Amino acid sequence: MTPRPEGSGAPDGLSLATARAVVGAVDAAGGYAGGVYLRSGTPGLLLMAVLAGLPGRLMRPWWRMHVNRPFPVAESYRSGTPVYLGDAEEAMRRFPQLMAGLPFPFGSLYVPVRSGPTVVGVLVVLRHATRGEPVGANDRRRLEDVAERLGDAFTELERDGTEIVWEGEPLTVRLPAEATRPVRVGHFTWDLATGAVTADDGARVILGTEPVDRPPSTMDALTARLPPEDVAGLWTLAGMVTRHEGPRVRRTRLRGPDGRALLLELSGHGPAPRLTGVLLDTGTEPVVPEAADRLPRAIFSLDRTGRVTHVNRPAEELFGVTRADLVGRTLAEALPWLADPAYEDHLRAALFSADPVYFLARRTPTELLSVALYPGRDGITVTASTTGRHEDTADSGASGSAGLGSPADRAAVLYRPVALAIALTEAMTARQVSAVVTDELLPAFGGRQLAIYLLNERRLYLAWETGFPRGFLAGFDGIGLDARIPGVETLTTGRPLFFESMAQLEEAYPGIPRDTDVGARAFLPLIASGRSVGSCVLGFDQPRGFSPEERTVLTALAGLIAQALQRAQRYDSEAALARGLQDALLPHRLPVCDGVETAGRYLPGTWGMDVGGDWYDVIETGSGLALIIGDVQGHGVAAAATMGQLRSAVRSFALTGHDPQETMEATNRLLIDLDPGQFASCCYVLLDPGSGRTHAVRAGHPQPVLRHADGRAEVLDLTGGVVLGVDQEASYPVTEGRLAPGDVLALFTDGLVEKAGEDIDQGIERLRAALAEVGGVPLAQVADRVIARAGQDENRPDDIALLLASRTDPPD
Repeated sequence: MTPRPEGSGAPDGLSLATARAVVGAVDAAGGYAGGVYLRSGTPGLLLMAVLAGLPGRLMRPWWRMHVNRPFPVAESYRSGTPVYLGDAEEAMRRFPQLMAGLPFPFGSLYVPVRSGPTVVGVLVVLRHATRGEPVGANDRRRLEDVAERLGDAFTELERDGTEIVWEGEPLTVRLPAEATRPVRVGHFTWDLATGAVTADDGARVILGTEPVDRPPSTMDALTARLPPEDVAGLWTLAGMVTRHEGPRVRRTRLRGPDGRALLLELSGHGPAPRLTGVLLDTGTEPVVPEAADRLPRAIFSLDRTGRVTHVNRPAEELFGVTRADLVGRTLAEALPWLADPAYEDHLRAALFSADPVYFLARRTPTELLSVALYPGRDGITVTASTTGRHEDTADSGASGSAGLGSPADRAAVLYRPVALAIALTEAMTARQVSAVVTDELLPAFGGRQLAIYLLNERRLYLAWETGFPRGFLAGFDGIGLDARIPGVETLTTGRPLFFESMAQLEEAYPGIPRDTDVGARAFLPLIASGRSVGSCVLGFDQPRGFSPEERTVLTALAGLIAQALQRAQRYDSEAALARGLQDALLPHRLPVCDGVETAGRYLPGTWGMDVGGDWYDVIETGSGLALIIGDVQGHGVAAAATMGQLRSAVRSFALTGHDPQETMEATNRLLIDLDPGQFASCCYVLLDPGSGRTHAVRAGHPQPVLRHADGRAEVLDLTGGVVLGVDQEASYPVTEGRLAPGDVLALFTDGLVEKAGEDIDQGIERLRAALAEVGGVPLAQVADRVIARAGQDENRPDDIALLLASRTDPPD
């Protein structure tokens, strides 16, 4: 579903139920913000459906969350269990990537939401850090109750035909403001001719009249606890109302018995000198606009959605914008120069933590403002004042497009490479490393171009590029280490080279080809453990300086990139060796048997380099054609070795005349005797090519799928036993069946049908539907189509094995 835009009317049932749950969860856990992630139409992708208490624009990088990412939202969704992080230290230990992107002291709570047995989303609450204390049992229970009620609402919506799926941007919700005292209203009637006053309980309580059970009879008795100047002002106002011709309504402020401001409205009724008073106690008193206007410093306030709620007169004068143009707009709309990513980091810091935030902001190229953010549960108060003019922006250490002049500003930008350092630890291939550098390093420093060269046989070869004109870098590909160009010299000398403009670069290297007339360049050596790996080039659209902090950080990051690339090169070679080992253990071709066609496919997982334990086999025996598929638990050389032993054992037992039940029981006992510390699943189908009769046994393996010649497809129900290697006395009953001409039998391992956060039955149903759709094509093409669909998923933690068998029509 797509959320309604603001102002388009009431939200739909899914939006409303989710928004209510978020507000309730924030209140239940004592938080200041919250949200809900829901599954989307893209498998494995969660989208933020509702966000409360934070500006949607500031949280855009967190709108999307893949279920396989190392973040608490994804873990809670995958595992189906809550994740409670009391403070930043606990979060850093468990989820360093979360804290790299949001390096603020805050606590966060994540609870999965189920519709029936299926996890469909995650409820999130953010709150101030508990400073080393774990999240309390009461907070956990209350939050889990909210999640359970939301799950019940989702179940009802699904019964009514609403799919619990979210598409599009999150729905932002304003949290109700916190009030320490309730708003109170009182009424009274004042007869000026007689002096008699009739007041209700509300007015007497607000004014502190004693005793409250005996109504005051005069205005003096009602106002006895007010300051004398307020009483005199009240009588003066009464006279004004009675003498005024036309609408007789006036308002004033009174100081209550406890010193807080009260609002009084008096109105006249009819020709008689009678007045009606309405007294309002607003509870917690906001900043009085007149008081803020008298302060010499610019002050304005924001609510927790980032909208301006108040502006004093000095702020109008400083920014050159009226209150009408500021109030009600987001900060980015009202003051676009404050929408720079570096300043957004400061705003996020104030919204996530309870501590004040101070920084310098560049309003114009030559003017700096000192800005302070004072956060509270319901919003932020901002103060701003001028600090003077800075003419030389190039020498002030300005970085990137922000033009930042203070260490605090630069630190706000430079912390982002921490995310690069952490992300590099997960990159396994050279391409993944380069993609991480593109996604993390370039935005952190305002770069637009990147080139990575790898060293091989004393030559630099282009491994990755982005942002450069097409073909521009071709002339530098394969260049030798004797060439005098900066990409080579930074590697041979081990020193980074920084050029603040193309003019500087051309002066140092006359005649070097250039892709632009402007722009800065940084050339970084990629050296890991004293070994040269390559060089990295960063390009910028405009001239710019490189502060000492930036040069230090970029040089350090180049070392991390080099280590990641070195690891990736080692991974590539070792992975090739490992895959070659597994390929040798799998059958290179399947036997050709009259009346039966077979096709096998194997697809390695995308995580890690370890070989897996999946295998398939087709064996011609004296009793028929044996179709076997199996999966050894775990990965690595041990799993591959066990797989090879089991494949040999099954083949040996089958060829020596053992029936399927005997073969499975003997293989089980053998695995227990070998004691490799692993178990395995297996499915064995013995097919008579002439009659089509089958005898099948199953040891903890997924049920096969059968596609009939007429296009119907069904999941078979084979009686099974426990996995191999667990129970010495396990038995494996035989299920008889028949494979008709044109039928297709599909045996597969769980990697084909399993996805994180999803029940395996859903994956089996997808396979059944896919086989039902395929018709009239050769069996090899059927196998290719099935395996191609699985290959589209770039995050496959497990290997996949597939074995298809089909009876052909008997010859005429």
